[in-house]
Amino acid sequence: MPTTLPRFVVCASTLAVVGSALAQTCEVRSGPQPPAVVELYTSEGCSSCPPADRWLSTLKSPDNVLALSFHVNYWNHLGWRDPFATRETTARQYLLKEALGAKHVYTPQVVLNGRDHRGWHGQRAVNLSGLPAATAPALRLSRQGDVVTAQVAATPGSAPAGELAGYWAVLQDGLLSKVTRGENAGEDLRHDHVVSLYQPVPAWKAAQGGGAQLTLPARSVQRVAFVVTDPGLTRPLQALVLHCPA
Repeated sequence: MPTTLPRFVVCASTLAVVGSALAQTCEVRSGPQPPAVVELYTSEGCSSCPPADRWLSTLKSPDNVLALSFHVNYWNHLGWRDPFATRETTARQYLLKEALGAKHVYTPQVVLNGRDHRGWHGQRAVNLSGLPAATAPALRLSRQGDVVTAQVAATPGSAPAGELAGYWAVLQDGLLSKVTRGENAGEDLRHDHVVSLYQPVPAWKAAQGGGAQLTLPARSVQRVAFVVTDPGLTRPLQALVLHCPA
């Protein structure tokens, strides 16, 4: 799969295996320049988080940025239970803490391309550097029905320790909350790029290429991203998001 292919989305109707019903397939391929990967660790129980949430909403995937909002659960004890926080998304922030050698987790935290990024205030998508093209494997995402498939090209000699890993992130936009308790009591909060499902993929031999599949809820039209990382799942190398029309 050549790395010089432009980024595009193709939709085509194909005959279903059983019966005469049509199943729609769409796909997207990585282009020559990987996007910036922006991870926001946030919570509805944190009074300093809404400005970061609003900032993340300004980042759009057409601007060559993959924005990911990971809601964490360790502020739930302050009186408001964040409805979008999960154990898995919280565990990812602790994984990054160890990789970055940090003493504590905190919110809001922005991680840009695997590194702590405290200068996000007021930045636009154009100010965010993309991932290095030299180490980015070619990536293809396709969806047929409720199954999304990721195919990562072989990258001999360029991967850390000869292996790559990755993770799925199912994204939701336009989520609204009326907060009635805790530090944000009385606020109406809006969120975009919310990671409603985070699913790591075990490491594979980079020289052999890799593949993974994710089954979505029936009739789901959510955006789905796949991020290729180092074997520890903390340093992104390539990323792609697939949004199939309804």
